[in-house]
Amino acid sequence: MFGNRNRRKALLVSAALVGSALLMTACQDTDGSGGGDAGAGQSGSPSVGSGPSASADGPAATPSAGAGAPEADPSASASGGREGSGADTGSGEREQVGQVCGANDLSWSTRSESQAGGYILVMAKAKSGITCVLPAALPTIAFGSDGTEAGPAEQSVGKAITLSGGTTAYAGVNPKTTNTDWGKELDSIIVAIGNEDANPVSLKVGTINVDKPVVTNWHTAPRDAVPFS
Repeated sequence: MFGNRNRRKALLVSAALVGSALLMTACQDTDGSGGGDAGAGQSGSPSVGSGPSASADGPAATPSAGAGAPEADPSASASGGREGSGADTGSGEREQVGQVCGANDLSWSTRSESQAGGYILVMAKAKSGITCVLPAALPTIAFGSDGTEAGPAEQSVGKAITLSGGTTAYAGVNPKTTNTDWGKELDSIIVAIGNEDANPVSLKVGTINVDKPVVTNWHTAPRDAVPFS
């Protein structure tokens, strides 16, 4: 009887041990499968600090703001504007270009000269309160009803001249550059500041014989305005 009881007790203990072992194995399998999945997930993505933006000595670099957006216009100023128009002074600054003279902005006079075979010296000054610029170009000098224009007496144009106050500009006109007796006899010339001048002036010069006339550039000294042919 005791033998049967002992055998039954041994079987129950064995069953309990087997059940406990099976339970522990199941728990270990569950933990192992979870760890395997976590490991697979870690190996499938880069680890922190492994990319090029990471630094062992400091925080990872961050992408610049506005990546992918159009670059700013380099010609725009910090306030969003652009440089204004004007003449470059050569020192990084700009200044506005002065007003171009018109014939009606000036006071005119003429004088007959004997040098270089005889010529007419034309003189121009700004009227009171006016400051303007004579451009670096020949004066427009016309003769007679047919509007014969004087050609250049110099090989290149001169510099622009600013007229204000007592400053005087001079130009020399040779009305006849040919050696013939032919020509038109006139007593006035028409002067304009360029061909676009809307208000040319007529200046009395006395009786002159006109044939292939020439004119100098504007100058600030009368000696420079002799029209040598």
